Parts: sequence; C-alpha cells; structure tokens
Amino acid sequence: MWEYAATNEKAEQPEPQGGEKKPSNPIVDTIQQLGQTMTPASESNIFCMTIIGQVEGHLVLPPQNKTTKYEHLIPQLVAAEQNPKIEGIMIVLNTVGGDVEAGLAIAEMISSLTKPTVTLVLGGGHSIGVPIAVSANKSFIAETATMTIHPIRLNGLVIGVPQTFEYLDKMQERVTRFVTSHSNITEQKFKELMFKTGELTRDIGTTVIGADAVKHGLIDAVGGIGDALRDLNRFIDEHKRSKAPGGLTQ
Repeated sequence: MWEYAATNEKAEQPEPQGGEKKPSNPIVDTIQQLGQTMTPASESNIFCMTIIGQVEGHLVLPPQNKTTKYEHLIPQLVAAEQNPKIEGIMIVLNTVGGDVEAGLAIAEMISSLTKPTVTLVLGGGHSIGVPIAVSANKSFIAETATMTIHPIRLNGLVIGVPQTFEYLDKMQERVTRFVTSHSNITEQKFKELMFKTGELTRDIGTTVIGADAVKHGLIDAVGGIGDALRDLNRFIDEHKRSKAPGGLTQ
C-alpha cells in the first residue's frame, strides 16, 4: 500500500515548466528493468541471461534486496526460444537462492529449451540456484565460486501438523529429483551433502567450491566465460549439423 501511494503521488507531480519531458533512453531502461543491455531481439546469435541476487517469486522482496524476478526471466526464455536469430543461450548465475517454486520453474524452462544451453556459476549458485545451474546442456563453475546445498526452509506461519512436514518432504524430493536427473551426482551423495552438520555455522548443509562441485558430479567442468562460450559455440555447430539434410553442414 505504501509503494502504491508513493507511486501515485509521484505521478501527480506537475511537469517541469515549459512542458519539456526528459527523453528516456531505451538501453538505460532495459538495464534498470532487466539487468542487461539487450533483450532476446539482439543481433547476436547467443542470448546471455543473468540471474543475480535473490530469485524473487510469489512475494515482493524489500527494495534494498538485489533480486531477479522470475516473471521477467520466463518471457525472455520464451522469446529466445522463438527467435530464429538466436542459436544458443548462456545463463550466468551469481545468486543466493530464493523462492523454491520460482527457481524450479526457471530450471524447468531452461532444461526444456530446444536450443543449446550453457550455465556458468560466478561468485555463487546457492540453494535453489543449484537446480538452475545444472539445468543446461553443460554447466561450468568458476574456480572460486561456491554452491551451498541445504534442505528447503519455510518462512512465515508454520502449522505444526504432519501434513506440513509431508509437504516439505515432497518439495525437497522435487528439488532432489531434478538435480540428480540433470547432473552426474547420485541421490545418495546429494542428500549426504544436504544433511551434513557441523560445516555451516547456523544451518545444516554443505558448501562446495569450484573443483569440489565437479568432483561430486554436480557441475560438469571448472571454467570461465571463455570456456562456456567455446562449448556453447560447439553445441551450436553440432545442432546445425544435426538439422541439415543428411547430417551435413549446409
């Protein structure tokens, strides 16, 4: 209510004298709204989508939080899938996690794309960022990047009945099933990392760094932007050859 009132108050302010309006810059507007300089209508054959901060889902987070809104990402993925000029999609993550259902929705969207996809974890790909990181055709992680694996948590009112715990268990299984089916980590190892005690000071779980994520089979390779783009371009070439008549490049 406060935000709505503030918006109306700002809209009702008189225009500057002379009736001149400051022209808007579409590039600046895109950066402010979507966090990137170009939308999927760009001339490049690779669309880069960033997932930064906290994944915002059904609840609007406080304005001081750095967030990525899932209602912004899903239309971009649909547009990238439909745009014939875009041949590959790269997803760059530096996220602390966020809404479970929103994160799973983004991960399912990425995994169901018909175009080649690559994910790159920079800084961190924590919590619900883990399913997103493993959803592409190939995943990379920077040497110093980290990923925190822990059980899902509930915020707000919790009803102390068996159904609540059954619901949490089903939600956890959804995450576990997705991660293990889109990576090389086993369900036993993933749950072992998830329920480990003593490593996180105020929580249960495990933090894996760079090469450890690859060793456990969670991420495919350690690398940076150059490695991700090289493999994505290779996937694009293979995709073109598979679609050409007789399997040959046109």
